[in-house]
Amino acid sequence: MKIKVAFVAATIALSGTLAGCSTVGLGGRPTTPGPAASGPATPAAPETIISAMDGGLIGGSIGSGLRESDRRTALQAEYRALEYTPGGKAVDWQGLGVTGSVTAAQPYRVGSQDCRQYTQTVSSGGQSRTARGTACRNPDGSWTPLT
Repeated sequence: MKIKVAFVAATIALSGTLAGCSTVGLGGRPTTPGPAASGPATPAAPETIISAMDGGLIGGSIGSGLRESDRRTALQAEYRALEYTPGGKAVDWQGLGVTGSVTAAQPYRVGSQDCRQYTQTVSSGGQSRTARGTACRNPDGSWTPLT
């Protein structure tokens, strides 16, 4: 009888522990969105949200020499990767004579914020440059890169 009670108690404790490991995050949405979420049909981020990203990874040395329109396209891709795309799946973008991709890792929690590590790669003239960073999601839906 003692073994059965101990087994039931251990099962309940394990169930509670595993329940805390769910992959629901990013504003309470599941982290694996439908197929349209990472494709071109994903709506552009509002101007205020893009501005709050403070240039993202593309705002650093990786984006130096890019046209403003290309930096904007790359920043939109960063937002889509962080907000909508499953971990490990690339969001590709194309500018004028330059291409790139952004890949975010699985989200994780820091306090009450969802955070993700991510990588931005820019290819131009046969050369590629890569930057890595981490960003955390704010309650208003914007992402703040950590420095």
